[in-house]
Amino acid sequence: MTSTYSEKMPESIAQYLKEDMSCESLLDCIHGSKELDKKIYFRLVDVEKALSVDEIAEQVDRERSTAYRSVQRLLENKFLEQKQVNQENGGYHHVYKAKDPEEVADRTQRKLNDWYAQMGGLIHEFRQKYSRDE
Repeated sequence: MTSTYSEKMPESIAQYLKEDMSCESLLDCIHGSKELDKKIYFRLVDVEKALSVDEIAEQVDRERSTAYRSVQRLLENKFLEQKQVNQENGGYHHVYKAKDPEEVADRTQRKLNDWYAQMGGLIHEFRQKYSRDE
């Protein structure tokens, strides 16, 4: 059984490594995604078309404001594309489409590589600062 991380996210890598993770857990661990963020992203991947926030809220059975906040987090993490749709009466609204999962996977890999390099530098600094060898 895979963990959903809905109760409390682990506070350390050691805790993550003890969890029964799924591939979707990467979105939690690397991007800080919430359950609703993942639900919306994967729903948009499945429908393969752009939806308005109202349509997204209906798809995931949430209030519009809740869906909107999640959509904003997904945009921030570059999981969605936003497009403006002009209306005949002069107004407009936005629709959102999931970015290709390959692109999300590549960006996740780059973030992980950056983190790994940063941690490597910190480990090197730790060794230099606290090494007992002279």
